[in-house]
Amino acid sequence: MQLHKSGHSVYKTQYHVVWVTKYRRKILNKGVQEYLRSKLLEVIKYYPDWEIKTIGIGEEHVHLYMVIPPKYTVSRVIETIKKNTSSKLKKQFAFMKEVYWGTDAIWSTGFFVSTVGINEQIIRRYIEQQGKEDTGQATLEL
Repeated sequence: MQLHKSGHSVYKTQYHVVWVTKYRRKILNKGVQEYLRSKLLEVIKYYPDWEIKTIGIGEEHVHLYMVIPPKYTVSRVIETIKKNTSSKLKKQFAFMKEVYWGTDAIWSTGFFVSTVGINEQIIRRYIEQQGKEDTGQATLEL
């Protein structure tokens, strides 16, 4: 199990996030999916402490399994990702302007989020070993 360490915290905040296209329109064909995948990874480059572990894209929804540090709210991270990808998709694919005329958004306003937890044994092991790790920006392995 990998724990992340920042200046003042150690964390394992993993999330499963899902959002859908506006009106659940099936606009995410193969070409759009590949472009969207690259844009998702591009957004993460601007936030190096965000980590996308897995990306799943269907015709009308997106799944992300990601690590978000505790200094960010999940809603702010998802808002940032959706805002950036929406504008880039509309610029790249002209048909989306026709599908979603009168609005800048291609994503529905809401999203689903669930935490990915750890079990009691791992927490006990971390508590026992936490004083043995040196300080800094290191990544801990348990």
